[in-house]
Amino acid sequence: MKLATLRNNRPDGQLVVLSADRARFVSATRIAPTLQAALDDWDAHAPALSALAAQLDAGAIAGQVFDPAQALAPLPRAYQWIDGSGYLSHLERVRSLKGSKDEELQSTRPLLYQGGSDSLLAPSAPIVITDADLALDFEAEVAVIIGAVPMGATRAQASAAIRLVTVCNDISLRRLVADDLQNGFGFFHAKPSTSFAPIVATPASLGAAWRDNRLHLPVRIEVNGNLYGQPNAGTDMHFDFADLIVEAARTRNLAAGTIIGGGTVSVRHDETLPIKRDGIGFGCIAEARTVEKLKYGRARTPFLKPGDVVRIGALSPDGTTPFGDMVQSVELVSSPLPSGAARSAG
Repeated sequence: MKLATLRNNRPDGQLVVLSADRARFVSATRIAPTLQAALDDWDAHAPALSALAAQLDAGAIAGQVFDPAQALAPLPRAYQWIDGSGYLSHLERVRSLKGSKDEELQSTRPLLYQGGSDSLLAPSAPIVITDADLALDFEAEVAVIIGAVPMGATRAQASAAIRLVTVCNDISLRRLVADDLQNGFGFFHAKPSTSFAPIVATPASLGAAWRDNRLHLPVRIEVNGNLYGQPNAGTDMHFDFADLIVEAARTRNLAAGTIIGGGTVSVRHDETLPIKRDGIGFGCIAEARTVEKLKYGRARTPFLKPGDVVRIGALSPDGTTPFGDMVQSVELVSSPLPSGAARSAG
């Protein structure tokens, strides 16, 4: 089953059910007005939503053409957005950045940070920055949306709580990372609103692509039409989503509708940009720059700048995108940072 949230005159949008080929949709408001409402009583609503999807696929309901440009983030605002560190190769590469710490590289328990969830970006929303010199970076990730999870949950409970899967762009302002980590309680200014793909899918609907609590599909990233990466999200994921949920629930209950990110998708290799059509590449620019520094003595790949367009989406073996694409332009607004803002980046 595949779901989306379309624009209406309310901040949380309206829930729709998509056909299996993602070409058509039908409103699900008679079952649940929003995705959060569906998640609040998933055991009751999921069968009805699934039946509606079956009717749409069978032609019993005509449906309407699905336009991803009309989609909001699946949860335009969420009770909680937690990002994890599922990929040790990402930590290995970025730990050399100013503000990172060697001891943060852990292989026994995943790192987590809690991001802002009051305003999550639509897949076509621009990435707005107030300063062109903030070292703007994309971070391509897989994310899951869960049902309620009790404090101290087991791996079995965590795995069973995964309701929906999608991809996201955990946008980073690299020049502000060091100031956040050294002079604050953790990421804050360096992590503006995260953007999400237009479609969420149940694990069962992904077939063999979803197994062992991981998405086994490449996540493709392009900047201005140039391929930056297509690492497979299942290849080097050290901590799976059950691990991340267990860690998040170690000292608290997690509400239905909590979003858990798997961290920047990262695969170990020795490539540098540009990569070949069958190359692996990178899930963020900071990784590419770190590898360049090691190989060439300096970083060659620039961070994003106003006017750039970033496209991120997972790829099925047939070349389609099961969650749709995020296609976002970078826009500069004239609201300069106060004096004393950090000015260092990797």
